[in-house]
Parts: sequence; structure tokens; C-alpha cells
Amino acid sequence: MKASLLYNSQCMLAEGPYWKSDWGAFLWVDIEHGNLFSYQLEAKELKTWQFPHRLTLVLEQGDALILALDGKLARFDPKTENLEWLLALESDPSIRCNDGACDPAGRIWVGTMGLDFREGAGSLFCVDKGWQVSKKLEGVTISNGLAWSLDTKTLYYIDSPTRKVRAFDFDVTTGNLVFRKDAVVVPEELGTPDGMCLDEEGMLWVGHYGGSGVYRWNPEDGTLLDKIEVNAPHVTSCAFGGPEGKHLLITTARENMDEEQLAAFPQSGGVFLAELPVRGAKVYGVFP
Repeated sequence: MKASLLYNSQCMLAEGPYWKSDWGAFLWVDIEHGNLFSYQLEAKELKTWQFPHRLTLVLEQGDALILALDGKLARFDPKTENLEWLLALESDPSIRCNDGACDPAGRIWVGTMGLDFREGAGSLFCVDKGWQVSKKLEGVTISNGLAWSLDTKTLYYIDSPTRKVRAFDFDVTTGNLVFRKDAVVVPEELGTPDGMCLDEEGMLWVGHYGGSGVYRWNPEDGTLLDKIEVNAPHVTSCAFGGPEGKHLLITTARENMDEEQLAAFPQSGGVFLAELPVRGAKVYGVFP
């Protein structure tokens, strides 16, 4: 299967794909330029907002959006464009937020990483009701994809340089986690695992940076099941959406490419779409 170009956004580092159902739109960000994009599928209308920060994450809280900007979280009202700072996860300006998601209880999980990609500089944080922050993992290098199993008892997590999707026993009541196993180990020739999402059958769809596609993995036995080919080498993340939940939005990057590579793959930095035979699993919003 091959994905088709949805919008040639020419992002340096597109990430954070998210389906906002009440808008009928896919959202994504360009991290380095601080741009937030909204593309309405039916009307084919694009809207953008720009922030003077590295923007890495978009989640929903009612009518507002929760954004990760540099090392902080903020609440953004798309109608008034009011931005309210909520909390700082990292005080060191050389460390920024990266990927994140909401767990089944509505907690916010956000990982961090060093701007210089230094080993072990990042962490994985959990933000609970009352904006209480706890550090769940440390010594992380490039904190990336997060997904919860259909029965909510497992957290799948990617620290990209490890080339692994790790599985943790997860307590949805407390938010506690305990490492259980390496669910998937990605061979070097397939690129590096980045962002991911889960489908209705409990399988993981993982964007492979340097792997020119989104790969479907079985987290129970670690086997590779399928691949969606993307006409861009650096695939960063993916998210299910669309009116029936069967469209997969795929984000890509232009960074780390020379002129020859960009000439060969001019759609790099764009977002792509694939229609699949399976739906995405439920995606959770932020606590009220």
C-alpha cells in the first residue's frame, strides 16, 4: 500500500498528527517553526497558527487545545487565540518536549529530549488532574511514541535510539508502570521508530524515520505485518482519523536531507494519507 500526499506543507519537522472530530480536520505541527496546521478534509481548507516556540504536541481539552511549547505546556483557545501557560516540565532551556499522548484516564504523558540529542538528557513525565507532575522515566534520549493497549493494561513506548518499542505493565487507576518486555525490535535497515498509534485490532502503526514508511507491528510477538510506503524517507508519526476512523495521517520531515535527496523526494515535509481496512483505536482527551 502507498500513501498519497494530502498537503505539501514543506515542514522542516512535521509531527503531532491528531484528528479533531468536531472540526472534521487533521491537525499537525512543524516543530522547528512553531506552526500548527489544521486541514479540514471535506472542504480541503487549511488554517495555520504560529508560535514563537518549538511546538511539539497537540491534545484536546474540551474546546481548547493543550500544546507543548519548548519545555512547557500551555492551553490555547483557537477561537480567541488566547494562550495560557500551565506548567514547566523542564527548566533547562537546552531540553524540549517531544511526543506525547493522553492515557485512558485523561492524564497527559509527555517526553522530553535535549536539543543536541545528547544521550540520557530526556525524561517521560505524567501530568495528572490538578496539573500535578510526576517523572515516570529518566535517562531517555529521544522520547517518542506512546500508545495504550485496548485493555488499557499496557503502555507501549519508544525511545528512538534504542530501536525498540517497550511494553510496560500499566495501572490505569494510579498511572504507575513497570517494564515488562521489548515488544518490538526494529532492524537498522528499516529506519528508526518514531511516533506511533494503535488500531482496533491492537496492532501498532509506527512511523520509521529513515524507513520511508509506516510499519504495522504485532506487539504480542514482535512480528512485522504490513507497510505503508511514503514518498519521503523521514516518516515521523501517524494518527487515525477521518469520518470512519480508517484514514491514517502520516507526517514527514525535510531535516537532515541534502539538495540531492530533496530533489529526489520533494514532498518531504508534507503530510500523507492512507485509507486502511481497519479503524484506529480510541484516542483519549485531557482530563476536564
